Amino acid sequence: MSYFESFMLALIQGFTEFLPISSSAHLILPSAVLGWADQGLAFDVAVHVGTLTAVVIYFRNEVKALLSAFFASIFKGDRSKEANLAWCIILATIPACIFGLVMKDVIEVYLRSAWVIAATTIIFGILLWYADKAAKQNINEYQAGWKKALFIGFAQAVAMIPGTSRSGITITAALYLGFTREAAARFSFLMSIPIIVLAGSYLGLKLVTSGEPIHLGFLMTGILTSFVSAYICIFFFLKLISRMGMTPFVIYRLILGVGLFAFLLSR
Repeated sequence: MSYFESFMLALIQGFTEFLPISSSAHLILPSAVLGWADQGLAFDVAVHVGTLTAVVIYFRNEVKALLSAFFASIFKGDRSKEANLAWCIILATIPACIFGLVMKDVIEVYLRSAWVIAATTIIFGILLWYADKAAKQNINEYQAGWKKALFIGFAQAVAMIPGTSRSGITITAALYLGFTREAAARFSFLMSIPIIVLAGSYLGLKLVTSGEPIHLGFLMTGILTSFVSAYICIFFFLKLISRMGMTPFVIYRLILGVGLFAFLLSR
């Protein structure tokens, strides 16, 4: 992998991790179209560190408040809205953890293909469009109870299927439940923190046990590029989401999915 390839892959990962357009659909394009080699475990860990750092820094005040409220709820019986949100995020993380442990090998063997990614890019794009158009938009993330959190958590578990888009399907589920667009996005982004931590830790453990060589230059390129691109993405997405809605992302997903099918059929 060259520095240009590491820069481009980290840029793609950073921009697509938090947009509802599927990072896996975009990361398959360089290898499928340009023949780029797999980036390897070390680079996967690097971009996870970069995107995690971006979302934590952007939501640093919320993260601090949620952590404080979480421990206060345990030791002091706190029942604040921050404590409720913290527990909802934890609850919403559980289904993806269970699904990942049980279905990881099945997904790796049977579902990690360009054909599946093309299909899910289109299917879940249409679901996003429906949820956005039908959304009541009358609650925020602090009003999410355990039932809503669990529903969004199961949606996040489905995102293990390549091409689904973790942020896309969790925002879809939140909109369906009546969240405002901004609240749906914020809840999705806050939910990403424990998931990225767990995924990065798992990949890090695999890296340590695999003995794979580490190229510090590629790793730093991956961390810095994914951090900057992810932070910019979060900033502008939350600024613009109430005005532009989800339609631009739906149209993009449909074009991308059809384009992937056309490419696969032409080979």
